[in-house]
Amino acid sequence: MPRVSPPDVDRAAAARAAIAARRARAEVKDAVRRRRRTALDVLEAGWADPASAEGGMRVRELLASIPSLGPVRTQRIMRELDIADSKKVAGLGSRQRARLRSFLVQREGRGKPRSRLVVLAGPTAVGKGTVSQYIREHYPEVLLSVSATTRPPRPGEVDGVHYHFLSDEEFTRRVEAGEFLEWATVHNAYRYGTLRAPIEAALASGRSVLLEIDLQGARAVRRSMPDALLVFLLPPSWEELVRRLVGRGTESPVEQARRLETAKVELAAQDEFDVKIVNSDVGSAAAQVVELLAVPGATRADRAPA
Repeated sequence: MPRVSPPDVDRAAAARAAIAARRARAEVKDAVRRRRRTALDVLEAGWADPASAEGGMRVRELLASIPSLGPVRTQRIMRELDIADSKKVAGLGSRQRARLRSFLVQREGRGKPRSRLVVLAGPTAVGKGTVSQYIREHYPEVLLSVSATTRPPRPGEVDGVHYHFLSDEEFTRRVEAGEFLEWATVHNAYRYGTLRAPIEAALASGRSVLLEIDLQGARAVRRSMPDALLVFLLPPSWEELVRRLVGRGTESPVEQARRLETAKVELAAQDEFDVKIVNSDVGSAAAQVVELLAVPGATRADRAPA
């Protein structure tokens, strides 16, 4: 009898199907990232239809798509839930499903917004102040914490808007009274700090708060408020960071050299943070920060309908 060979596999069709599946999963992740869908909805869809894009997604990819979860927190959550890095949504066992669902139900509150403290830090001259100012001007819904400092105002800075400018004596008095959530001496020169009462009052009322501070302050906030989300703002490159520092012309050459040495130390600490954002474009970086705040109804002021 003639030997019967199996039909040739249509490799082109298989490749097209694989590409389509990747695109479908990417669309699901994008919907979660943009808050058009919740991770809990994706889980339930994947469990209902294992062959769907939701069912074929890795749990790690799904969690990493949640705006307020960075790679550090995602890895920690995966370990706590005892879910392997390669596990897909549809491949979870009953106990893993129960643990993951319980975690998301508790965290998402079925889509109800929660107040959140987002801490924005990064190396000197990376543009933290510029990004914060952009958010202040274009996203009026966002509540920005106003830090206190002993340094003098720069041209255009307004007391109570950009910073609370305090004398050394007043700053010391408030430190001794326990009024600061965190404070530190930055660049071996001036002191900066965050007043505790306004932040605690805002969070208690259900409002999210954006706090722009230095690396030392971010570490102190993490110790005081472990649930705070730490965001590290990165420059596109070291050369661009140097260009920005020199170009703003607010420091002497000696001060510039000192700040660049400090920036090297600050950049080395970026993995301590939950989320990293590259400040290539101020508007884009600001939008990413606002997404992390999960402010209900937050829209750019210059795009809002009249």
